[in-house]
Order: sequence, then C-alpha cells, then structure tokens
Amino acid sequence: MSINRRQFLGLGGAAVAATALAPGLQLIELAQARSPEEAASSLHRWGLLIDSGKCADGCTACVSACAEENGLQSHGRPATDPQWIRKVTLKDKHTGYVQNLPLMCQHCEEPPCVDVCPTGASFKRADGIVLVDKHICIGCRYCMMACPYQARSFVHEVTTGQKAHAPRGKGTVESCTLCVHKVDRGDGSTACADACKKDGHGAILFGDLKDPNSTISKRLAAQASTQLRADLKLNTGVRYQGL
Repeated sequence: MSINRRQFLGLGGAAVAATALAPGLQLIELAQARSPEEAASSLHRWGLLIDSGKCADGCTACVSACAEENGLQSHGRPATDPQWIRKVTLKDKHTGYVQNLPLMCQHCEEPPCVDVCPTGASFKRADGIVLVDKHICIGCRYCMMACPYQARSFVHEVTTGQKAHAPRGKGTVESCTLCVHKVDRGDGSTACADACKKDGHGAILFGDLKDPNSTISKRLAAQASTQLRADLKLNTGVRYQGL
C-alpha cells in the first residue's frame, strides 16, 4: 500500500453492504478479563506507541506475527483477506520523504464503531481495549464504515484452525484486539511488539497509558507524539512518533 501523508492522516471508512451471521457459532466471550473476579479495570488503559523512524522498509514482521498469533489465514484474495494490522507507506509529495509504519485499530476512547453498532457487538472494555463480541455481531458492517482508520475486516471465508483465544466466524467483523489474551495473561506485550523487538527494530512499544511510571508513559511525556485524525477528538490508544 502506498499513500501520501495527507491521505493517511485523513483516512475514512469505505461503504460496504450488509450480510448475515453464520449460524451455530460457538465463540469465546471477550468482555471480561481472566475471570469475573478479575474483570478489566479502568485503572489501566492499554495502548501502543509506534516510532515510524524505527520501522524498517520492507519489514512485515509485525503483520506476520499478528496473523500467526491470532490464526489469520490468507485465501489468496488480498482485497478480502483479514488483516488486523497492515503496513502502509507514506510519501511527502513535496519533498519525496518516505516513511513506513504499521496501522491497526486505534482503540479509541470514544470509538465510532461502538456508537454505530446496532447490537452492541462492538464494545470497549474498561481498560480501553475495543473488541467485537462475535456472539451478537450480525455482520452489518456499520462499524467498518464508521472507522476512520479502515481498521476492521469482514470474514468472508469459512474459518479453520482457529485459536482458542481468538475466535473467528464467517459473516462477522474483526480487528486488532491489542492481544487481549496476552494482556489478561499478564504478558506485558503484544505479538506485533514482540516481533518488532526480536527483529531488532523496536518500533512498537506496548504499555499502560495510565501508569506514569510505565515506559510508554515516560516516552510520551518526554517526546512529541501524534494521534491519527486528532481533529476527531477520539483520544486514541495508539500514538505515533516521527510523523
């Protein structure tokens, strides 16, 4: 994907048609954390900080790691294959300067996808993670139209080889879960951040935005960062540096 910087910062959702939920789906409820006794807490807000200056040209380690972690499979149709995280290339048309960076669900404090969902399938946990309850998603795709970041995918194909922590189903919508299963397990990272660190780039940092002593909070306090489409006042949980 190659777009200029202005187009990237002004991303809008594309119109799509409605469809029906595949019957008989048995999917895992993600509304709570490890147990009812340890529900997601508003004392935390999980997020990502992405340094575009460290994102290597041609590297797709984060994309591959996300697909592997969550059981996403390619069906050879790029236009409809699920992609919870994608790499985009930005080019300043005036100077020719090129940047590469990952784009995923921004886990907004005021998520438009939640506002438009007619069934409540799109929801935000108390700790800021935005998810889709596959039990009640009817595949209307209103959330896809509402998302300014084009961060949601529709499942067109029958899913096989699913991961227990990432239930999927044909006829439903899905997007980056911020590796909620890893958060609830206490891993302290995401698959994309782990892969980026392993490859030696360290462009993706995960952490608690509400903890002033966390590495991510200290970085944000010390260095300028950017929200994509800050004009929408969504207070995103994903921030970028170097844009």
